[in-house]
Amino acid sequence: MTESFTAARNMILENVSPLDSEPVDLLQLVGRVVAEDIRAPWPLPRWDNSEMDGFAVRVADCQPLAQLQVDGYIPAGASGSGISVQPGTAVRIMTGAPVPAGCDAIVPIENTDVDGDLVTIKQAVRSGDYIRFRGSDIAEDEVMISTGTVLRPAEINLLASFSRPAVPVFRRPQVAILSTGDELVAPGETPAAGQIIDSNSGSLAAAVKELGATPLLLGIARDNRESLAEKIAQGLKADVLITSAGVSTGDRDLVREILEEAGVQRLFWKVAIKPGGPTAFGLKGKRPIFSLPGNPVSSMIGFEELVRPALLKMAGHREVLRPLTKAILKAPLENETGKTRFLRVVVEKTAEGLLAESAGDQNTGILSTMIRANAIAILSAEQTEILEGEEVDVQLLNP
Repeated sequence: MTESFTAARNMILENVSPLDSEPVDLLQLVGRVVAEDIRAPWPLPRWDNSEMDGFAVRVADCQPLAQLQVDGYIPAGASGSGISVQPGTAVRIMTGAPVPAGCDAIVPIENTDVDGDLVTIKQAVRSGDYIRFRGSDIAEDEVMISTGTVLRPAEINLLASFSRPAVPVFRRPQVAILSTGDELVAPGETPAAGQIIDSNSGSLAAAVKELGATPLLLGIARDNRESLAEKIAQGLKADVLITSAGVSTGDRDLVREILEEAGVQRLFWKVAIKPGGPTAFGLKGKRPIFSLPGNPVSSMIGFEELVRPALLKMAGHREVLRPLTKAILKAPLENETGKTRFLRVVVEKTAEGLLAESAGDQNTGILSTMIRANAIAILSAEQTEILEGEEVDVQLLNP
C-alpha cells in the first residue's frame, strides 16, 4: 500500500510514544527532556535581598542630599539577624545580603557620597528600589520546568539553585541500524568488482546521534534468510530498528518477509514521496521498525522526513517537526512526479529575506548535493512547478 507523505508521517507519529523515564545527574542533563513537572520546593529568592552593593535605608529619610549615619554592615552570606534600619540611619549592605528590618529601599553605592560614617544620598529614592523580594522570581510550589522541556544551561542553573542533583528525563531511544545486501562491504574494506561500500550505516548512525538518540550498528545482513533473520532478531531487541535496502519489488528483497515472520505488523511499505518512496513502517508490539531505501540520498531524506520526528517524540520532545519557512526562488523548481518532492537547495539570508536555489543535480545518485544543501525545499504532490521569484516552503537543516 502506498501512503501520501502526510498520511504516512501522521501514522508514524500516532503509533510512537515517549519512552519511560530515568533519573539523570545534573551535569548530564543538557539536551535531555524532562519527564515530569518540576515544582519549586521553596520561593526564589528565599528572602528579601539586595540587588546592589550599597545602603539599606528608609525612603522617608532619603530626600536628595540627605545625610544618614551609617549604622551596621551586612555582607553577602550573613543572616542580618539583629540588624535594623533606624530613623536617620543607613546600613551598608552587599549584593545578595538579606534586607534588614525597617528597610524599604536600597541605594546603590554609586548614587551616594561616603565620608567616614556619613553617607549622602545623591538621587531620589523610591520604595522597593533595588530589593529582590521573596518569591518575586518563582513562587513556592510553582511549576518551574514543565514536562517536555528540553534542558539548556539556563534550566540547569535553575535546578542547581534548588539543589536538585538529578531529575527524571525521558530515556533516549536505542536505535538498531542494519544495512542489507550481498553487494555491500564495510568501510575500511577494499571493494571488489560489483561491490560497494556501506555508507548508510554511518550516515544513519550520525543522524541518530545528532538528535540525541543512541545508535547500535548491527553491520551488514546478506541477501539470504538466515543472515537477515539473525540480524533482524538482534535489532528487535532495541527500541527502534532501521533497515536499509531490501524493501522494493526485487526477487531478492526478503526484508519485508523476514520482518513479518518475526511478528512485525506492516502499516505501510511505500510512500508517495521522491526521493525515499520505497520506505516501509511497521510495529513489533510498540516497537517501531523503519525500512529505508538503499540509495544513500533516499535513505537520508527518508530518515529526515519520517524517522527523525518519531525518534524525537520517543525522547519526549514536544516539537518534533522542523518548522517550515518561506524562501524566494532564484530559479524555477519542478515536480513532475505527482508525489511530494523533496529538493536539496541552498538558502541564502539576505536583507530582502531568504533566497533559495537548487544545490545541483537532484538525481538520487548524486551525493554531493546533500553536502552543498543547507535546506530542503518541499513541493506538494499538486505543485508541478514553482517559478523564479515565487515562494517555496523550505526546511532549514542548520537554522
